[in-house]
Amino acid sequence: MGIKVGYQGKHGTFSEIAVMRYFEGQDIEQRNYPGFPQIMDDCDAGVLDYAVLPVENTTTGVISRTYDLFKDHHVHAVGEIIVPIHENLIASPGTKIEEITEVYSHPEALSQCQKFFLAHPSMKAIAYQDTAAAVSYVKSDSSHTKAALGSELAGAYYGMETLAECVQDSDTNMTRFLVVTAKEETVQDADKISTMLVLKHEPGSLYHALGILAYADINMLKLESRPIVGEPFHYMFYVDFSGNLEDPIVKAAISKLKEHSIEMRILGNYKAARV
Repeated sequence: MGIKVGYQGKHGTFSEIAVMRYFEGQDIEQRNYPGFPQIMDDCDAGVLDYAVLPVENTTTGVISRTYDLFKDHHVHAVGEIIVPIHENLIASPGTKIEEITEVYSHPEALSQCQKFFLAHPSMKAIAYQDTAAAVSYVKSDSSHTKAALGSELAGAYYGMETLAECVQDSDTNMTRFLVVTAKEETVQDADKISTMLVLKHEPGSLYHALGILAYADINMLKLESRPIVGEPFHYMFYVDFSGNLEDPIVKAAISKLKEHSIEMRILGNYKAARV
């Protein structure tokens, strides 16, 4: 029985590529899902051994709808992987690029290709479930007026034709994926910590919290704010910083952060992916 790994989307999504690369050489059983909440529910319940979720893109920033799921699930990150995102214009065989009037893809993918659409004003960008599902839809429709933005893997899987390669705005377009699990698992060489903080709604609370890290000479890697539902204009913070939970200096800093916070959760301690 292989390791059960869940990801969002049909065969050929960048999430599937992330799964294949992270678990390369291991016996895995891939399970694709229509949405992120279902993945986290099954990971939390132990139906899945791991889930792979996109959390950040170098062009469009944090993917908040996946980060926010951590609040309601008892899972933690044990790894991450960074995948280059090369969006190809994919259509039915025999299609000419000048015939295309509609381009389907995931909203994130469409937003990463704005320059392409500005250069092709006759093409209308249409949001779809995910990149691979968009390729599948275009294949089933067989119209030469429709195309999709997706991965090379999706194009090959569905037997489609690539009309233009790498149409994304940035040559350094990449997505960071977190590998999460509900299992008790320690990463021995972990060097990155992800946390969630809820601070007092008063002046200087964030300044003093971050000062704890600065005083301990701990490098902060990421800071994102997210609204707290039901508490207008009150925010929680996602903070990533370097370190290992077994390090005494890190332990002391986290203890002080907990004292300073209304709520603090460790979302994971894992090995940082190399760009």
